[in-house]
Amino acid sequence: MSDFTHLNDKGKANMVDVGGKQATHRTARARSIVYLPPAVLEKFLEGDIQTKKGSVFQTAIIAGIMAAKKTGDLIPLCHPLGMDNCHIDIHLNEQQEVVIDCTASITAKTGIEMEALVGASVAALTIYDMCKALSHDIIIRETRLMAKTGGKRDFKKLES
Repeated sequence: MSDFTHLNDKGKANMVDVGGKQATHRTARARSIVYLPPAVLEKFLEGDIQTKKGSVFQTAIIAGIMAAKKTGDLIPLCHPLGMDNCHIDIHLNEQQEVVIDCTASITAKTGIEMEALVGASVAALTIYDMCKALSHDIIIRETRLMAKTGGKRDFKKLES
């Protein structure tokens, strides 16, 4: 059990004590990929689409940033963090999938990976919500950490 940072020596859940750590600059980038079926994709081939709720991509960006700011409220053992920055980029890739990249940064005693992951996830869910009237065959394929800096060790996923 000692490998899991959120479990104490008795196997009980606990928040990690970061009180003795030094604050460092930390960044994280997470990615979600959304498959759009042809009926939905054709609406995006000329760029973002407008719905009665507003611009799909712009609404997803705002929702993702709002969610990233609330990560400590959503994930039980996450520390509440005041992010220094959060940026979300949304585009179509060569496979005609929607790629959502959420990059978050902070100078703190603990990492910002969960904020980036939550931001990318909620942006993907927002795209689903805004496009579901066209098709329920939308698939959120993956959400993953792509890179992080600061803390004990850096990480970078080799992009394929």
